[in-house]
Amino acid sequence: MVTTWVPDVLGDGYQQLTIPLGKDPDGEGEVEATLVRYQPTEITGTHAVLYVHGFTDYFFQQHLAEHFAEQGYSFFALDLRKCGRALRPGQTPHFVTDLRMYDFELNEALRLVREQISGGHVLLVAHSTGGLILPLWLDRLERRHGGSAGAGVAGVILNSPWFDLHGPAVLRSAGTSAAIDALGRVSSKRPVPLQRLDTYGSSLHVDANGEWEYDLDWKPLTGFPITFGWLRAIRRGHARLHQGLDVGVPSLILRSKQTVRAPSYHPTVDEADAILDVDQIARWAGCLGNRTTIVPIEGARHDVFLSTAKPLADAFHEVDLWLAWLHAHHLTDTETRETGASA
Repeated sequence: MVTTWVPDVLGDGYQQLTIPLGKDPDGEGEVEATLVRYQPTEITGTHAVLYVHGFTDYFFQQHLAEHFAEQGYSFFALDLRKCGRALRPGQTPHFVTDLRMYDFELNEALRLVREQISGGHVLLVAHSTGGLILPLWLDRLERRHGGSAGAGVAGVILNSPWFDLHGPAVLRSAGTSAAIDALGRVSSKRPVPLQRLDTYGSSLHVDANGEWEYDLDWKPLTGFPITFGWLRAIRRGHARLHQGLDVGVPSLILRSKQTVRAPSYHPTVDEADAILDVDQIARWAGCLGNRTTIVPIEGARHDVFLSTAKPLADAFHEVDLWLAWLHAHHLTDTETRETGASA
């Protein structure tokens, strides 16, 4: 099923593993995913993080891997099919017509990570579109025997998850949804006529106004084109989320405190979410089920973990507080089960 670990583009301490996925159901040849691990030393712990990126994105956030490693977690990240390291010539970046297609690589990545940590627990972390994909997958996982926790998932951290379309209410109307559904079914690769702005990208990349270095072929400043087939899959995912999910494990949601709209780069973009409506994140956060903690971060960007120094430090502080709670929560649950079994 898989090849061997080889050096990754991120350099020392990083390796990657190709996960073959077979023929693409959307007709773009053979597809694969890529699992990345940060392993500066031999893996000895029984806890790991599995990170999933968003749209027009891939894993490059080395500081994120290093922070979790400092907390005692082995770190892994998944580049989904047709994304980042897994994008192959002739394929449409990020294109799928059903978000359930990602279940295969998510299941396999979870299996591989747990194999690396001898069956220990895995904390899932996801950003933006990944923050929609993961809860939908976990809801399906929870319906299986043993549920999400039984599959080894300890909890989930969502970084500015994409829970609904931003913009005017008409974009979320029944008529617009029906039009997207029809066009996505018959013209799946037709681009949605949207203006592609480099506002957010320019706030991030070191060659523009930002401080982060990444591959512009895998994460272009103006983003990849959005197709009707992909948007149809997203809107169906949103509709399912809005009905209410049960991810089966506790969740932490991080988001900016405000949204900003700008046609070109302005310093205010560095202190707000320039991609999603944070009110929509707040509105639908309760749909995950189980125990959910929501923390707005003052001055955070859309990718909270690519914020400037102060909000980034605040975000990591909130993560560490929540991890301490999660560890205590699991200890309490274990003691309760053991006490009940011996009674």
